[in-house]
Amino acid sequence: MESLEIIIAVGYFVFGTIIGSFLNVVSLRYNTGKMLLGRSGCFSCAKELKWFELFPVLSFIFQLGKCTKCKSKISIQYPIVEFLTGIIFLGIFLKFSALLFTAPHYLLLLSLYFMVIFSILIVIFIYDLKHKIIPDDLVYTFASLSLLGMFFEFSTLELSIPTLLPFFSGPILFLPFFLLWFLSGGKWIGLGDGKLALGMGWFLGLSLGASAILYSFWIGALISVALMLFFSLNSRDKRITMKSEIPFGPFLILGLVLVFFFEINIFNFIL
Repeated sequence: MESLEIIIAVGYFVFGTIIGSFLNVVSLRYNTGKMLLGRSGCFSCAKELKWFELFPVLSFIFQLGKCTKCKSKISIQYPIVEFLTGIIFLGIFLKFSALLFTAPHYLLLLSLYFMVIFSILIVIFIYDLKHKIIPDDLVYTFASLSLLGMFFEFSTLELSIPTLLPFFSGPILFLPFFLLWFLSGGKWIGLGDGKLALGMGWFLGLSLGASAILYSFWIGALISVALMLFFSLNSRDKRITMKSEIPFGPFLILGLVLVFFFEINIFNFIL
C-alpha cells in the first residue's frame, strides 16, 4: 500500500470513529424526543462534556471509562461503536481502493453511499439490541437505498435497469420471515427482521443475501448457546434460557457485514 493510500485509509478510519460517536447519540436519543444535535452530557450527573472529552475512543481511554466529575462509569458501548464504525469505514475504502488512482470521484461517491447504508445498519443494530425492535423508518430507508442502488452500475455510476431476479431478491428473502411472523402471530420472529431481509436481498442480491441470512442463523445460534452457558455458570439471578427473547436483527446485520466485505458465498462451497 502506497503512502497516499495509507493516509487516506487512516482518514477513513478516523472519520468513521467520528461518525460512530454521532451514531451512539442517534441510537440513544432516537424516539426519546431529544434533539440529536444537543450537547452531550453525563447520564448520571448531567455534566456537559467539554470538547476534549468528545474525542472518539481516546477520551474513553484517557478518562479510564469514567465521568471526570461524578466518576460514574461510561458505557463501553461508546468506544466499541466508535471503533467498529471506523473499521467498517476503513473496510469500505479497502474494498474499493483500486478506484483511488483510476476514478477517485467514483470512489468518493461509492464511499458516501455505503457509509450512509452502514451508518443506518449500525443504528438499527444498537437499537434492536437494546429495545428488541427495528424502527420502521430506519429499515425502510435502508431498503429504499438498497433498491435505488440496483439502478446504478457501481463500476461506472451509470444508470442500469435490473433484471427480474435481483428485483425479486428482496421479496424472496422477505417471504420466509413473513410466514414465520404470520404463522406464529409474531411470537417466533418480528416482522422488522423480514423488512431487514427485504433490504438485504436488494443490497446483496439473492445468492449473497441468502448466504448472509444463513450465516446470521449460525452466528445467532452460537452466541445464544454461549450466553446460556455463561449465565448458567456465572449467575443465579439472571439466566438466558431457550425461552428468552433475543433480537435477531443484529445477527442479520453481522451476516450482511461478513458477506459484503469478504464475499463468502455459501452456495459456492455447496456447488
